[in-house]
Amino acid sequence: MDWGNVTAEDLIDALREVDWSAPPRPLSEFFSRFTVPRSSSKWNSRLKCNLYYYRTNYFLLIVSVLILGFLRRPLAIVAALLTALSIAFLNDSFAGTFSEKVTRTVRQFSPHLAAKMRPPLTPVIRGRPSAKRAIYICGRPRWVFVLIFSSASFILWFVSAGLLTVLWALAIGLLATILHASFRTPNLKARLNTFREEFRAVWRNYSEL
Repeated sequence: MDWGNVTAEDLIDALREVDWSAPPRPLSEFFSRFTVPRSSSKWNSRLKCNLYYYRTNYFLLIVSVLILGFLRRPLAIVAALLTALSIAFLNDSFAGTFSEKVTRTVRQFSPHLAAKMRPPLTPVIRGRPSAKRAIYICGRPRWVFVLIFSSASFILWFVSAGLLTVLWALAIGLLATILHASFRTPNLKARLNTFREEFRAVWRNYSEL
């Protein structure tokens, strides 16, 4: 993939649809080789490639910085976790996996309730879905859970007075992420992983036809 031709919107859409359950890359690989990009186009391509390939590492890095910043504010940690969860619900793979695991757990105690948590069927016209498949969590539209967790996190942010702390922590975490993604030289594994994800996306779109 030529990451120079990938727009920021395409990168965000890819991060929303990609599977985030994969484990983070090893630290020996994460901190292995750093070089200065030779041009702005090389930097742009490298930044997008690393953000996609090391996405789990960067997510854990930002979460770690937030936890260190909130050691004296336990309530703010809960608010940060709720905020991260509400953002994670925007990822299609995470939302589907979360809904499946919750439904499976509820089924062990109440099969009748678990049956109500199934997503509604998408109407099919001439062998194809009539519209883009909507994402449901436990039988409810995704935006309901995003709204609930976002509102709860906002209330906890206000009560804990940790908004300034989270701004500093996010600034440090994002700065560290951008610096690493800018100077980490993409290796062969990153390029091969990109091609594999491309094939999965094409095959998924083909299977939905």
